[in-house]
Amino acid sequence: MTPARPAAILAAVLVCACACASTGTSTAGSVPPATAASSPLASLGAVPNWPTYHGDLARTGVAAGPAGAFQSAARDWVSGGLDGDVYASPIVAAGLVLVATENDTVYAFDAVRGDLRWSRHLATPVDASTLPCGDIRPVSGITGTPVADVAHGLVYVVAFVRPAQHVLYTLDLAGNVKDSRPVDPPGDSAQVEQERGALTLSGGTVYVPYGGLAGDCGQYHGWVVGAPAAGGATIAYQVPCHRECGLWAPGGPTVDSGGDLWVASGNGDSSSTFDYGNAVLRLSPDLKLRDWFAPSDWASLNSSDADLGSISPVLLGNGLVWISGKGGTGYLLRQDQLGHIGGQAATGGACSSYAGTAYAAQTLYLACSGEVRAVRVDLAGRAFTTRWRQSYSGPGAPILAGGALWVVETSSGRLLALDPADGHQRFTYTGGSTAHFATPAVSGDHVYAALGRQLVAVRVQVSG
Repeated sequence: MTPARPAAILAAVLVCACACASTGTSTAGSVPPATAASSPLASLGAVPNWPTYHGDLARTGVAAGPAGAFQSAARDWVSGGLDGDVYASPIVAAGLVLVATENDTVYAFDAVRGDLRWSRHLATPVDASTLPCGDIRPVSGITGTPVADVAHGLVYVVAFVRPAQHVLYTLDLAGNVKDSRPVDPPGDSAQVEQERGALTLSGGTVYVPYGGLAGDCGQYHGWVVGAPAAGGATIAYQVPCHRECGLWAPGGPTVDSGGDLWVASGNGDSSSTFDYGNAVLRLSPDLKLRDWFAPSDWASLNSSDADLGSISPVLLGNGLVWISGKGGTGYLLRQDQLGHIGGQAATGGACSSYAGTAYAAQTLYLACSGEVRAVRVDLAGRAFTTRWRQSYSGPGAPILAGGALWVVETSSGRLLALDPADGHQRFTYTGGSTAHFATPAVSGDHVYAALGRQLVAVRVQVSG
């Protein structure tokens, strides 16, 4: 596949009415034309992009929006009903907010006005009753967050399609399918592999992480599959354990300035010989293992399902990396020498961490079991302390935007704006039932969240 030219695609997005979407083809069969609405406004070209999970390859979760302190927020618009549950984060590209559902449908909304620009149903999702375990029901379709290539006017998304196959679709930003290809991990059954983590686009390759289904059934492994955006053979890395060791963190791979990928694995099934379960893995762009770290109690973490890999590694700066998982322990690692078993630079109490993080100004914001926590990191002293903690039920990964920390409280279906200084609430919007680990997106003065099978846009005002 040859990437489309930027000028042609942007013209289609900003001028065309999108009604001319072509059918395209798929390994799952014929893809129907995109369902289109009126053309986006030309001014949408100036809307800031949020093209990947938490905005950038480092997964910082920090927006470059209006400066100043949070003043107020109000709901701006709410989309019509979506055709399935949403586990993936919304993303923003070329003035469109893109959101994908478990019914294998991608929607594109006008980022400013909320009008539906197009929707594309890619394939028939997998009936959950046909899988040996899992908790995404009644169907399993698009679960991992898509990624956009704004320069080329493309978006990449992996759909789980019947009978049980993971397919990487390339769409242009007018909703047309430009390419599709299978990206199942080689050698493992697609029925027990789940594409939960966000896709990553780096160096011309789309990286696709895999873990297992809830219940850890079957002979699955953690994988990263790399698909060249220009076409050609895929590459793959398997976590070298006997079984399990899933790479399931919703944030997907973190990428450093040199293009290396950072992932963290869940539990393996060994209690005697180290199997790369509960480990931080540094992979080269061609998916070779460069370095790794594991806690000294990796065997205990394996046996108790206390995954270290419930969040993606965080690149803190000054040569340090953060990881914390279900076990409630935080680790500072040396980026250039991970130290293998027990080789951390520092360790201490943190919290049982899930979903993802936001990081700015040496403060790390964690979504924890029953709370949101702010951790102050001393980069020079290689130490960390808790700044504050506030109780919230089932918080998803936070982001920083418009002078506030934005969190979806998944148990209540609320979008919350918290004061970054102490965690108290500044704004609340209740939107309905929300998928586990949900996280918002941001563009300019808007924050977007998928709540109750709708996309909600909140407008933020700041002082100063």
